[in-house]
Amino acid sequence: MAALRIEPTEDTPQVILNRETEQFEISGKSLPEDVIEFYHPVLDWMLVYKKEPLNKTIFNFKLVYFNTASSKLILNLLMILEEIQMNGHEVLIRWFSPVTDEDIKEAGEEYGDMMKLKFEHISYDE
Repeated sequence: MAALRIEPTEDTPQVILNRETEQFEISGKSLPEDVIEFYHPVLDWMLVYKKEPLNKTIFNFKLVYFNTASSKLILNLLMILEEIQMNGHEVLIRWFSPVTDEDIKEAGEEYGDMMKLKFEHISYDE
């Protein structure tokens, strides 16, 4: 399965989905003009990955900002990861938030409360 890598822009996050290196990460700002178009290849990749996932998937979210439209697509991504877990595979979400950013931290906590996934909340200094 070919890796998916999307380089960041001022308004879009970096995305790294690589089964071979076990790297799964979305980082940066997420406020694309067309959120569906931006996240479409990400969700498509994850739907293929879901068919033959690794025994353990660690997905890192290192977002510094995301808009409401992005939050819905992030939820869709988490739902795919939840399906992977329900099919007997281990999934860990690492939600990184800057120490000074309560909004990102709270968003991660809300996702953690909504999903039946193991969340690790990690604060870091900017």
